[in-house]
Amino acid sequence: MNVSTNVPPRGPAEPLARRLAELRGPAPQRSLNARSLAALAANPGCHRRAVLDAAGVDKSALASRLGRPAPFGQSPFAIARGVIFESRLKADGYAALLEPLRAHLGVPADERTPLEVPDLLPRSGPAVRADRTAEALARAAAEPDTWTLLDHPMLRLEVAGSTAYLEPDAVVVHGGRCTVVEIKSFPVLDGTADPAKVGAAARQAAVYVLALQRAAAAAAGQPLAESPYAEQRLPGSPHTGVLLVCPKDFGNRPTAVAVDVRRELATTRRQLSRMTGIGALLAELPDGTDLDLSATEDGTPVRTDEQLADAVESMPAAYSPDCLSTCELGFHCRARARCGDRVEQLGRGVRGELGSIRTVTDALAAASGTDREDDAAERLAYAAALRAEALGT
Repeated sequence: MNVSTNVPPRGPAEPLARRLAELRGPAPQRSLNARSLAALAANPGCHRRAVLDAAGVDKSALASRLGRPAPFGQSPFAIARGVIFESRLKADGYAALLEPLRAHLGVPADERTPLEVPDLLPRSGPAVRADRTAEALARAAAEPDTWTLLDHPMLRLEVAGSTAYLEPDAVVVHGGRCTVVEIKSFPVLDGTADPAKVGAAARQAAVYVLALQRAAAAAAGQPLAESPYAEQRLPGSPHTGVLLVCPKDFGNRPTAVAVDVRRELATTRRQLSRMTGIGALLAELPDGTDLDLSATEDGTPVRTDEQLADAVESMPAAYSPDCLSTCELGFHCRARARCGDRVEQLGRGVRGELGSIRTVTDALAAASGTDREDDAAERLAYAAALRAEALGT
């Protein structure tokens, strides 16, 4: 269960951090965690989400101010269930958690080889925690015969010029390598878990693996391996197989599922590399653009809803129906796509098939044969006809 504590560091801000803070306003910074990075990697062309996530803007509150709140995020019951399950696993010296770790990773059961659990300063800021995690990981990797459990370590990952702090549930270090352990509250029934939930967990864990790979390569003074399917056997480098620890059947006894995240890792690396730098995106915004969601002492919003809407529209979006389940602004962007008659509302596949045709009206015209001024529209007429049928036209 991930509880991120990403907050802006103290001290003088760099120009990029200062501009992001100005864009966000006085509101607390929302964390950029592995879940949001996985969603961002699935849609790297959305400059709007990239800027909002880098600035730490509360997209749920922003969507409410824009008039289209989204029923997005985990339910409070699911969060509470996850916290309770994780606390039970880590009670009594991690007794319950050690059972699946021994079965899948070979953690010894005898007391002659104790499990080291270093203090990672959980009450400190993310930068301090990240430094302590790096030190603990380096020490553990230098002692190949020792088993070390990093409980809620803090990892750094540079994304488009912005630093994200990531917090996996646990990392086990042994033999100079490490394994990401993710604790999830969804059950494993008769040895099988919900494929959609496992896939989401794998995409999230792949972000942690990428952060550990980059840290190990940087510590060794080597570039990251070009192929995401290749494991660099460097001190502290992660295995590309992660361990999901979940409740077994309908009880609270834990079981583990080993998941190979190489495919998710390849996708994450490719998509994040395509993202434009945050500095370049901020330079394209009109002067004075901000998304200040605060209010004055009498409760009057500092920015009107119309001003917030104009600021959001100044950031290009790349909407697709998938955004409804991964982004708090999905319903707002869908409404704007519909108002603009844009083909993005029909999905990325349709957008790719229609090429230079940007509106549904033009697609229907091409399909009906009333607008065939160029060969491109004629070649796409059949595809447009299929989509027109889906629209009920």
